[in-house]
Amino acid sequence: MPAETELSTDYMGLRLPSPLVASAGPLSQSVDQMKELEESGVGAIVMFSLFEEQLRHEEARLVEAAEEHADSFAEALSFFPTPPSNELGETGNYLSLLERGANALSVPLIASLNGARSGGWTTTARRMQDAGAAAIELNVYFVPGDLSMSGAEVEERHLEILQAVKDVVSVPVAVKLSPYFSNLGRMAGGLDEAGADALVLFNRFLQPDIDIHRKGVVSGFELSRPDEGRLPRTWLAVLHGRVGASLAATSGVETSADVIKALLAGADVVMTTSALIRHGAGYAAELVDGLRRYLGRNRLSLARARGMLAVPSDAPIDEYERSGYVSALEKAKRRYGV
Repeated sequence: MPAETELSTDYMGLRLPSPLVASAGPLSQSVDQMKELEESGVGAIVMFSLFEEQLRHEEARLVEAAEEHADSFAEALSFFPTPPSNELGETGNYLSLLERGANALSVPLIASLNGARSGGWTTTARRMQDAGAAAIELNVYFVPGDLSMSGAEVEERHLEILQAVKDVVSVPVAVKLSPYFSNLGRMAGGLDEAGADALVLFNRFLQPDIDIHRKGVVSGFELSRPDEGRLPRTWLAVLHGRVGASLAATSGVETSADVIKALLAGADVVMTTSALIRHGAGYAAELVDGLRRYLGRNRLSLARARGMLAVPSDAPIDEYERSGYVSALEKAKRRYGV
């Protein structure tokens, strides 16, 4: 293979055979599915998420069961509480699949924890590590519905959750962020300083709609669209070279062109689930081949292409972005003005 088409790369200290990563989603619910993703060329796999609510619910069930039998005495050796219908529980099933997947794959398998509050649930990260997770992706899905909560308090919660996980694991920890901070750059810098090994840009908040005929709220989930990739690329270009954490692009990755754009903006890896759900796990091979062909045609190494179009390190970011904004409006005026 020519040097310019070599795709192996590093992501938060992990060596990956390619910069394409299967992000958290339904395509990692069995070892066979994970093997198919690996064989199609992904460099790593992020498992579907284990949610804080699931962990808290299981913990409450255990406490309830313990209290129910608190009056039992040790001499009643013939008595055993009736086990739940699923002996492993959701956490046990997740960890079992994680262990089997880690043993079966040659690419890193990354576990995913999804939560919004600090608390004991984060200690599950240690169990994930012990089961074979190469890293932990921490998906902080937090919608601050308390109107009295300040922006500083929202930021502090993210830092507390990160610290709680970092305290119990030695594997790398990535933080998956939303773009909705008053100063995203400051939040990214704070997480970087607090020890985040990677920042994943961005989480997608589910946004309900209104059915005017039924006069009701419609909830649901839609796969991401290519135009959603613009916001992550904007911030990748800003953060590239300014934080020590690895950078991952996610959302709006549908074609190999989207993969290439994210890398040019400064991503270390590019994640997708929606494209693989639409087209099948084998579509990963098309994305990887498209990237390889682009690099070959342009005589670029992956390292040289990465961050080629990021905001220059010596440029004042606010002035640079403002200049681009004004330039875009001037172009729009010339195109659509009368």
